[in-house]
Amino acid sequence: MLKSFWFWTLIILITIQFFSLDVPAKLPIKKGEELQASSEVISILKRSCYDCHSSEVKAPWYYKVAPISWFTQVHVKNARAVVNFSKWNSYSKTKQLKVLDKLPKSVVIRMPMPIYTYMHKEAILTNKEKKTLAKWARELKEKIK
Repeated sequence: MLKSFWFWTLIILITIQFFSLDVPAKLPIKKGEELQASSEVISILKRSCYDCHSSEVKAPWYYKVAPISWFTQVHVKNARAVVNFSKWNSYSKTKQLKVLDKLPKSVVIRMPMPIYTYMHKEAILTNKEKKTLAKWARELKEKIK
């Protein structure tokens, strides 16, 4: 009975590999669309945010292994819909202001997501980094207005 369970579990795991969401890790980046900010802000964003909120996702091994890939790729797709820093300059001022308005609260409450930081400890934001991003967001918001 136990052998049968593992056999069917293996068959199911192999079968689901054929069902992919096809959310690409890398998307073409048009020159001039990427976010321009200080090297400190870019460094923080690349370490903690770009794996979901950019066209440059560093896809780990599980990015292509179902069912984990389904969860991961849906998160990347949804995150890019909220903001893709690789397309920042293509956004309207209204969308940029909306993102900048929500960013300070997001990094304090829920970003990066705990499930992500569990696997990527280096992405955890320090209080200083959160303050740096909040200050940057406020300053850029005033500049855009």
